[in-house]
Formats: sequence, C-alpha cells, structure tokens
Amino acid sequence: MSDISDWFQTIPVFTRYWFGSTIALTLIGRFGIVSPNSLILLYEPFLKKFQIWRPLTALLYYPLSPQTGFHFLINLYFLYNYSKRLEEDHFTGRPADYLFMLLFNWTCCVIAGLVIGMPLLMDAMILSVLYVWCQLNKDTIVTFWFGTRFKAMYLPWVLFAFNMILNGMGLTELIGIIIGHLYFFLKFKYPQELGGPVLLNTPFLFKQWFPDRIGGVHTFGAAPRRPQSATPRGNRNTQGGGFLGRRNWGQGHVLGGE
Repeated sequence: MSDISDWFQTIPVFTRYWFGSTIALTLIGRFGIVSPNSLILLYEPFLKKFQIWRPLTALLYYPLSPQTGFHFLINLYFLYNYSKRLEEDHFTGRPADYLFMLLFNWTCCVIAGLVIGMPLLMDAMILSVLYVWCQLNKDTIVTFWFGTRFKAMYLPWVLFAFNMILNGMGLTELIGIIIGHLYFFLKFKYPQELGGPVLLNTPFLFKQWFPDRIGGVHTFGAAPRRPQSATPRGNRNTQGGGFLGRRNWGQGHVLGGE
C-alpha cells in the first residue's frame, strides 16, 4: 500500500485528481452507494430539475459489469498515460493552462452530450486529450495492434476506424476528435499558422490560483523534434488497448494504444 501511495503521489496534480476521482466514483456507483442513474448526464434532470452535479459525475463515472470491466481499465490506462504526458511535458510549469484545456474540452463534451443524448462523457473526454497529445507529437511513431506502426497524428483516426469496423459505431470517438481538434485549432493552429488572434486565453483568475512555475515551458505549438536514434516516447506496447470489448451505448469507446 505504501508503494501504491508513493506512486499515486508522483502523478501530476490534475491527472491525479481526475484519475483518482474516476476510480472512486465508479466504485461508488458499482456498489450501489449512490444510484448510477443519478450520476449520468440526462437533459431533463440537469436543466429542468437543476441537478447540476450530473455533468461532472458523467465525466467520472463508468458503469462496471463483466462486459465493460476491461474497457474501463483500458480507459484508466489511457487517461493516466496521455493526461500525464501532456501535463508533465507540454504544460509543465503551467498548471493553469492545463486546467483550462481540461475545462474547455469538458464543457464541449457536456454540450455535445446534451445535444445528442450521450449520458457518459469519459470516452469522448479521454479521446479529446489523446487528440491534443497526438497533434503536439504528430511525428512520433506509435505502435498499435499486431505491431503496426504509424505517426501519432493518425492514431485518433485509426481508433475511430477500428470502432466503426468492430462495433458499427463511432459517434463518441468522432465527438472526442472534433473537440480535441477545436481546442488545438483555436489555441495553436489559428494564431500561429494562420495569423489570427489568440481566442483561448487562460483566465487570469486561474493564473492566480495556479501560478506558473519558474522553469516551465512557455511556448509549445508544434511536435517536439526527437533524435532519430532515440526510442520515441510514444512507442510503447498497446496490445491491451483499443476499442475491443465495447458495449453498445451512446457514450462511446475506449482509446487505442500507442
């Protein structure tokens, strides 16, 4: 237990709270401490009955069953993997900026969930974070199932295609891609490549709550250049990842591996 606690404390702060809260709330719903129906995002209870906690619990809760347990574990792995990398690498020293990215993506997920009737937001949110990482590391070579290798920029679309082929659905994955692209475009591509104004500025209040730390990275809009002789960071085994074992729902499927 001491080793687990030490490992948990090494996770960056926002990833740590997201990761830990997801486990806690999912177990609370699984053991019936709180009714799962009160944790998912539903239009009428949220907007008409003012059950304002639903957007947050719909992000953190995932229904566990023998059919969905493996998928939930894969979700946890990729939540930890991609969120940790973004927070430690591209947002190092800038906690307020990373928090703002998470809140922007989450808000977009909530809007999409209300519009299309998507009761769970976990998959779309994780894929939106995955998409941002892939765009910032687009030339990194990642490994997918059966040893297939390709650039990280194609990974979200490979995952989307796999889900379409295996389960005949991929709406939630597509929503996650769109949300991730919206953030990346407004934050980086539009102001840096197209010469437009910066449309996504971190609120000053966030900077007061979570001030930048000296030595942090202050500019990051392109994938980092890595020596060809070095093993790419994204080249890790993902034999257990992907969208397999999915159940049919409106809330989507898990992220693939890298």
